[in-house]
This record gives sequence, structure tokens and C-alpha cells, in this order.
Amino acid sequence: MLWIRFAKRNWIRGGSNINKRQTGTEYETLAVAYLEKQDVRIVERNFRNRFGEIDIIGYDEEYLVFFEVKYRRDERKGSPIEAVSPKKCHTICRVADYYRMKNGIGDFSPMRFDVIAICGDEIEWFRNAFAYC
Repeated sequence: MLWIRFAKRNWIRGGSNINKRQTGTEYETLAVAYLEKQDVRIVERNFRNRFGEIDIIGYDEEYLVFFEVKYRRDERKGSPIEAVSPKKCHTICRVADYYRMKNGIGDFSPMRFDVIAICGDEIEWFRNAFAYC
């Protein structure tokens, strides 16, 4: 097993874990560029609270949209959209509730939960990927 020293005191098992957050950030940036070309107005990236994180928050016309970005190099381990589990959907909904409360966005404001799936060089936008739960 390969052990790599990270941030002076912390040791991380395996070499690939160090770059996962960096890779995620790169593909989230790619997703933001894609969405901006589709006239989505981005208002927040990597919104976090104690429940979890939402990758991108933006407006698509009148809809407040909470985006989850999933990347896969290829489909050997499944497609990116398959990686959005029911547990992840629940987490996103809880974080979205907090975001809406914090920003005074009412219950009757139109909103959606979308997924940006990146597989290799292809980007797919799944609108209404899952319902509020």
C-alpha cells in the first residue's frame, strides 16, 4: 500500500485520493462554463453546511436550480447519473432547504434539482433529475 504525506501531519492512503478534490473542482468549473453558455446565471458554487454540499446553484430562467456535478472517466463503473444515489438526493434537498431559508426564498418559488453528468469529454444536462425529497 502506498502512503503519501499530505499537509505536514496527515497521511493519506493511496495516491489517487489527493487529486480527487482538485479533479472535482476542475469538472465543476467546466460545468459552470457549460451552464453559462446555456444562459444559466450562477449565484453560488460549493455551498456547504453541516448537512452536506451543493456543487452549483443558479437560475435557469425563473427556476432556482441546484446542480450536482458527477464525472466519470468512462462508463466502466457506471454512468455519472447513476452515481447520484437516493441518499445524495436527500442530502442535496436538505442543503437546498437551508440555502432557501438563509436567503429568504419562499416555498412557492420555482426550483429544480439537476445533474450535470460528465463522461470523458461529453457533458449531459439532466433537468429535473430528481424530485424534492
